[in-house]
Parts: sequence; structure tokens; C-alpha cells
Amino acid sequence: MATTSGLTRRRGAGGGGGDSDAGVAAPRTSNTGARDLSGPETSYENSENGHRIAFDPRDISESAERSKQPKLTLMEEVLLLGLKDKQGYLSFWNDNISYALRGCIVLELAFRGRIAMQKTPSRRSFPLPDRILEVIDDTMTGEVLLDEALKMMKTSEKMSVASWIDLMSGETWNLMKIGYQLKQVRERLAKGLVDKGILRTEKRNFLLFDMATHPVVDTGAKEEIRRRVRNVLTQRTVVLPSSQWLPENLEFRYLRTMAMVCAAYAANVLENALSTLGHEAREKAFNQTDELLADYSQWPFGRKAVMNDIGENLPQVIAEEVNKAADKELQLEVVAAVLCVFTRLDSLL
Repeated sequence: MATTSGLTRRRGAGGGGGDSDAGVAAPRTSNTGARDLSGPETSYENSENGHRIAFDPRDISESAERSKQPKLTLMEEVLLLGLKDKQGYLSFWNDNISYALRGCIVLELAFRGRIAMQKTPSRRSFPLPDRILEVIDDTMTGEVLLDEALKMMKTSEKMSVASWIDLMSGETWNLMKIGYQLKQVRERLAKGLVDKGILRTEKRNFLLFDMATHPVVDTGAKEEIRRRVRNVLTQRTVVLPSSQWLPENLEFRYLRTMAMVCAAYAANVLENALSTLGHEAREKAFNQTDELLADYSQWPFGRKAVMNDIGENLPQVIAEEVNKAADKELQLEVVAAVLCVFTRLDSLL
């Protein structure tokens, strides 16, 4: 089983570092009988003039999926926090964002109801990160990285949450599983943000080589994420206004935002959202993040939750979200497991 050993994280701002993002490798699969998620599908409908019109029903399902979800995925929000606004690149000294982004992929699939813990009574005898997850809905999401990861999970042997994050990050000595690594993740996420009008693409010369950079175009999108982070980590009562980035009817609005904050912390980019705060306020914000990770990296959530002068209502509103989705306990258990993996990364400070 792959482990998270060898990973380090610092509290400074930035992102970047050793992400072997070059080329895309297809994973070896052990379940050859599983349905191919990328297989061609064609349906027909009659037009007003009697002609039959061919269409791919997956296009309709992906459009419906996007209409129910925030404009940005968790991975994109964390990457956007790490990008330098004008320069358009991540810090070269961040060794953790690549690993955290793979964790965000697992979080996003769980929040979208695609994966859950395997329902076996014996799973409770294992630590959260070592419990086996499985695909419960193989419907395409319309997000390329999510669909690529979903297909791997569907067609491969069942593995634990920690193992999937490790393997997608390339953290393995098993040559038979090196093909599970998701490559060029940061660049592909940046290009997705270009398509969504948040970034633009430029070429910059760095002495010996040219590199594509992605300066921020829509500063409002990034500022909204910063405000949401500061809201969770500095306000006595946390209220999340509705927007295209966090729709009012979105399931798990507060839990999802809390998970994004913890992912940004693990990715070593959280300080970018706190740069306008004074030193004491920043330290209190980091301490609050430590408490959130401790409370929500266990299942059931919040057994260690304590009341303080920040986010007093957060345990209650998240508990209400969880209670409304009692049938999704196994999905939320995956969320707790990913946050537990993030605490292992954080503990190596």
C-alpha cells in the first residue's frame, strides 16, 4: 500500500515544485469486463421537419451536471489561490500542491456522489485513509480530470483512499502501478480556467527556457475565494453568500468550503488568502484551520469540536447539512478520509 511518507509542507505562501506533470499514461486495469466510460453513445430525436438528429446523451447529462455545480471545482479553487496574479505561475518552492490537488480530485468526486466507502462492517477496524472506496455512479461529470480519475477507479482493483491519492500523485515504488499517475494536472487545470475566462495564457522567458504562464484575468473570482476563506477563518459567525461560485442550492455548501480551506492549507497556498490580515489575525486563522482539520478528519464529524470566538455556528450548520443527507454517509466518510490524509501531510511540519 502506498503511503504519504516523504511529503513536507511549509506555512509560507505559494505553489509549484516537483509535480512530474508530463504526458498522460493509461493505467493498467484488472477489471476488463467493466463498462468503458468513454465508449461511443448515440441517440436520435425527430426534428420539426421530420429529420432524425443524432446526439450524444452524455452531452446533456454533463450540461445538467454543470448547472448544479459551482463554476469552479475544488482543484481549480486551490490552484487559483496558489497562482501569482500578474505573473501567472506557482511558487517554485512548493512541494505539496501537486499532492493536495490529487486529494481534491477525490474530494470532488465524493461531493458529486460518484464514489463512496465500500460498505463492509469490517471497514471500521481500519484507519479512515486505509478504507476501501468504490465507484457508486460512473456518470460523466464533464470535467476531464474528474472523469479520468473516475474511469481509473471504475476499471481498476478497489483500493484505499490514501492509496488512490498516492498513486495519482506518483508516490509509489511499484512499477506495475506507475500508470495510475495523473500527469500535467496543474497545467490542465490552468487551461480549464482559461476556458472558463478566469485566466489567460502567455509565454514567459525564464533565462534558459520559455514557459507558459497563466495570469489572472477575472480577479473577482479569486477575490471571492479569498473572502470565503477569510470568512471561515476570521468571522465569529460564518455566512456564505450565494454566487455562481457557491450556488444557494448547492449541497454541502459549508462542508465543501471548509474542505477547500483545509486543502489550501495542505497545498501550502492558504496564506495567499490571508495576506491582508495582520500577524496575530493570520496566526489565529492558521490555528482555526488546525482545529477544523482535527474536527473533520474523523468520522462521524466534529467529535472534538469546541466553541471559540471564530466560526461559532460552523459545527451546527455543517451538522445540519450532514443530517439532511443521511443516505450519503459513505460519501462523506471519503471526505473525512481525505482530510485525514491532509493531517498526515500537515503533521510533518
